[in-house]
Amino acid sequence: MNNNEINNFEKTQTQLEGLLTEITILARKSPNDGVNKFKLKFINEIILSGNKILGATYKPLDSFEKFDEDDLPSNSDVTFILSQYLNCFEKLRADNIYIEQKYDGNKYIFEWYWVINKSKSKIKTAPPKKIK
Repeated sequence: MNNNEINNFEKTQTQLEGLLTEITILARKSPNDGVNKFKLKFINEIILSGNKILGATYKPLDSFEKFDEDDLPSNSDVTFILSQYLNCFEKLRADNIYIEQKYDGNKYIFEWYWVINKSKSKIKTAPPKKIK
């Protein structure tokens, strides 16, 4: 990954998280109701951006590109797909970060950074959600 890809990754991941939060609220109230076309347009935009970032290696579902606007998905369908995308975003992130351990005289400090163009960078990130 490079600086631009990291910026695009973080933007899209944040958008996916926001969408998931909003649609989860709707899904709790009415899981089988369809998402309206206005919302679906933006959901699809973000999913298509996610597809570009994830590529074939990390894309969660080979047969899924975006939702069909003529066959509106349910709130629970969208929640399911967004969750899959966020999990794959986290896998991509976890595969492209590293940890530095420092000792400050009293204790060890662990800091996580992005790998850029296969080299260690100083762009901080959060620890992976699932450590293997």
